[in-house]
Amino acid sequence: MVVSIGLSILKVGVSSFGSSSVYPLGSWQNLLVATITLAAALIFHTTLKGVAKQLYVLLGMVVGYAVSIFFGMVDFAAMGDTIRELGVIAVPQLFAFKPQFQPAAIFSFCLVFIVSAVETIGDTTACCKGDLSRDITADEISGSLCVDGFASALSGGVFGCLPITSFSQNVGLISMTHVVNRFTIMFGALAMILGGLFPPIGAFFTTLPDCVLGGCTVIMFGAIIVSGVTMLGECGFDQRNTIIAATSFAIGIGVTQVPEFFSGMPQIVSDIFANNPVAGVFVVAMILSLTLPKKVKAEDVGALTEETMDTSEVEK
Repeated sequence: MVVSIGLSILKVGVSSFGSSSVYPLGSWQNLLVATITLAAALIFHTTLKGVAKQLYVLLGMVVGYAVSIFFGMVDFAAMGDTIRELGVIAVPQLFAFKPQFQPAAIFSFCLVFIVSAVETIGDTTACCKGDLSRDITADEISGSLCVDGFASALSGGVFGCLPITSFSQNVGLISMTHVVNRFTIMFGALAMILGGLFPPIGAFFTTLPDCVLGGCTVIMFGAIIVSGVTMLGECGFDQRNTIIAATSFAIGIGVTQVPEFFSGMPQIVSDIFANNPVAGVFVVAMILSLTLPKKVKAEDVGALTEETMDTSEVEK
């Protein structure tokens, strides 16, 4: 599941790597800035030590931001437009929308939140396994799901914003920096809150070109995939696990490569599975885990291995 999460967001990182608001997708200016950002981050990671080494992603983005200014990718005039439109301080309007209860919408949201819960479990598991080097506990799973649901209810019901979920990109960042301190994450959240309350701060964050962000995010997304592969390796590649992994990846990711695959299904099914490999991989893997026997016999898969045959039979 963690591998599918990394693969699902890899397209976002690659698209950001070659895009900006000034030059077309894939232009040499975008690719050059993204490459410089990536190279700077890698150089800082290999040369710096101590606390400074953990900041190599941020330092790489600073270098890329400076280079993007030279190429004219940063539009500071947009900051002035934001200030004139929203002012210096913007206070959110509470309960801006009157609650409505529609059964069809509730059912759709329940299905979507199941997919979101699957991704949250995968993100939390990757953090514990890849960064803390231990298995996730039941309390941590339930706690992450409760926080996910409560924050979404608070965001939509009180502030009138879209629901939120765990941010898979941060899993890669944690895996790269090994920083899991809650106070550090709290300061990051505080910066986001300040960006919302004070439009000039938020407008400054938005001036960061996509290619600069993509130069660092491709490393993060790759780190998520590596964490997932490591977890698969720790589970062991016996016949049963190989069948489950191969089938779930082939179906869950494969259907996202064919846009018309769910053309004959209800729209809600297409919305959940057509563009989100995480949901498909999870459903297929769960079904196979519950139905396949714990130990697959060699004759059932048409192959003979040392796990299902003793040495004398192999020699014969």
